[in-house]
Amino acid sequence: MESEDLVKQQLEELQKHLGKKQKFEDAVFSLKSLLQQKYPSASPSLRKSFYSVICRVATVLKTRYTAPGFWNAGLGLFEQAQLLTSDPSEKEHLKLCISQARQELHLEDNPSQASQPAQNPANGGYLFEGHLTVDPEPPQPQWLVQSNLLTTAATLFAAESSQGLAADDTSRENATNMLQDLLNRLEEVVPLVVNDGPVAPKVPPASKEVVAKLPVITLTEDILARLGQDAECAICKENLVQNDKMQELPCKHTFHPPCLKPWLDEHNSCPICRYELRTDDHTYESWKEREKEAEEERKGAENAIRGGEYMYV
Repeated sequence: MESEDLVKQQLEELQKHLGKKQKFEDAVFSLKSLLQQKYPSASPSLRKSFYSVICRVATVLKTRYTAPGFWNAGLGLFEQAQLLTSDPSEKEHLKLCISQARQELHLEDNPSQASQPAQNPANGGYLFEGHLTVDPEPPQPQWLVQSNLLTTAATLFAAESSQGLAADDTSRENATNMLQDLLNRLEEVVPLVVNDGPVAPKVPPASKEVVAKLPVITLTEDILARLGQDAECAICKENLVQNDKMQELPCKHTFHPPCLKPWLDEHNSCPICRYELRTDDHTYESWKEREKEAEEERKGAENAIRGGEYMYV
C-alpha cells in the first residue's frame, strides 16, 4: 500500500508538470513508462488515478498544446493505456482520444499506421466551404434526414402513379431500395406527420458566426477560486485547472472550446441552463418567433381571464 501511495504522489507531480509547456512531453513519456511498470499490478483505486491523469493529458492537448510533437507523445500514451485497461467505458474514451490524435497528426488516411481498418475512399473527405476535408462527412441532422425521406417518398409515389418507372428496371430497383429505407426509419418519420398537436422541429446547429464570436477566457487563480475546487467542464466532466481556456456562452456558463462546438452542433443549447443560440436555419428561426408570439398571446389571454374573474368575485 505504501508503494501505491508513492506512485499516486508521482502521478500528482506529473499532472502538475502537464501544466507547463516545457515539461509536458517529458511528463507524458514518464507517465507512459510508469503506466507500463505499475498499471498491470495496480489496485482499482490506483488505476483510476492513472486514468484521471491520462484524461488530463487529453484535455490539455485539446485546449492548450496543439503542436504535432505534443500530439505524438499523447498518442503513444493513449494507445498504451487502451491496451492495458479492461474497463469498457475507459477503452471507448481512449479510442476517441487515439482517433483525435491521429486526425491531428494526419494519420487516419494511412492504412499502415491507422489503428482501425482503412476507410473506403468513397467515404473519405468531403467538400466543405471549397476545401476537401480529411475527415469523413458527418451524419446529417435528424430533421434533414426526415425531410429527405419524406421528399423521396412523395417523388416515388408520384412517379409510380404516372407509370414513369414502369419500363426502367434500374429505376424501379432504386425506388424499392429508397422505400425500404423509408420503412426502416418509419418510427423516426411518423412523429413529424402524425401528432395530436404542433410538433417542435429538431433544433439545427448553432450559427457558425455566432459560435466564432463567443469569447474565450483563460482561467486564473481568482476565477478558479470563485468557481470552487470541484469546478469542471459540464460536457467532458474534466476538473478545471489554472490556464485552461474556456468559451463563454451568453448565459455566462463556460466550457472547453473543443467540447462546446460539437455539443452545439448536436444540441445547440447550454448543457446547464438550456440557453439556445441563434441558428442559420431561417425556417426554424421563423417557427421560433411564431412560437414566442403565440406564447405571449396565450399569456395575455390567461391574464385577461384572470382579470375578468377578479371583477366578478
